[in-house]
Amino acid sequence: MKLSIGIVGLPNVGKSTLFKTLTKNEVNIANYPFCTIDPNIGVVAVPDERLDVLTKLSKSKKTVPAVVEFYDIAGLVRGASQGEGLGNKFLSHIKEVNAIVHVLRIFESDDIVHVEQSVNPIRDMEIIEAELIFKDLDVVERRREKSEGEARTGNKDAIKILETLRTIETKLKKGELIIEFRHEPIVKELQLLSAKPQLFFLNGAESDISEELRKKITERKAEYVVADLKLATDVPTLIVAAYRILNLMSFFTTGEDETRAWTIERGAKAPQAAGVIHTDFEKKFIRAEVVNCKKFLEAGGWTQAKSKGLLRLEGKEYVMADGDVMEVRHG
Repeated sequence: MKLSIGIVGLPNVGKSTLFKTLTKNEVNIANYPFCTIDPNIGVVAVPDERLDVLTKLSKSKKTVPAVVEFYDIAGLVRGASQGEGLGNKFLSHIKEVNAIVHVLRIFESDDIVHVEQSVNPIRDMEIIEAELIFKDLDVVERRREKSEGEARTGNKDAIKILETLRTIETKLKKGELIIEFRHEPIVKELQLLSAKPQLFFLNGAESDISEELRKKITERKAEYVVADLKLATDVPTLIVAAYRILNLMSFFTTGEDETRAWTIERGAKAPQAAGVIHTDFEKKFIRAEVVNCKKFLEAGGWTQAKSKGLLRLEGKEYVMADGDVMEVRHG
């Protein structure tokens, strides 16, 4: 599956600097709002020590890590949902991402202008979230009006969709995020922004974080990573946290040709995992040879794992575990 994350925030909070650090791409960074007009997109490898060890053991010609696409988008300002700044362009770019990394500036500096004239991460957080909610409200209201007509025909599916839309609309009008609805089919269809999981990147030092800010993040059932972008950024920590909030994990395929990491949701069954490798594998799945990565490495490869009885034949109901090494048998 493709994992994509949008980097969002007000102008001059460190979004483009974070993107540059993550992707090692040179992007246009300047000390004024709306410098980044079109989204910069960078592909970042998911760090995983197991992949390198598997490659060496299998003497693979190629190593293919799991990857994350990061989108660096123009800074959002108050009123973006009504088209202020580059608001509508910004909001359209993050509709399809799986999650949002919300960059908050927590450091003080007279050298870097803040678009709101002062450093206040809680205010900044609420500005961004309000703009996402306003945009979603516009989308939901239009879809609800359409659903009302469909529901009048007595169609049960249309009635259920209408009930869900009305519940969501009520929450949005209260200024609330709708993360708990993100698995609803209509929410996925509309790609609602305020339903996307958020990870907060706090640009500054641990000592700059107020207890009130920690509380606000906890209330959102979100996680945060803190780093001073002027110094260094722990890229693995950020990506691991993104995997965690999206409930993702990795499994591996390995052989002489290549060793590859694949991304799946926790709880995925073997045929679903096979379908990530190739769509036909899910349809024609028979069973899979599976072994835990650690045991595979300790055994010394496929042949040794099989001779030691570590290799298991699993069917369609097998729930994949993080770090499984798998070989698919298909029709």
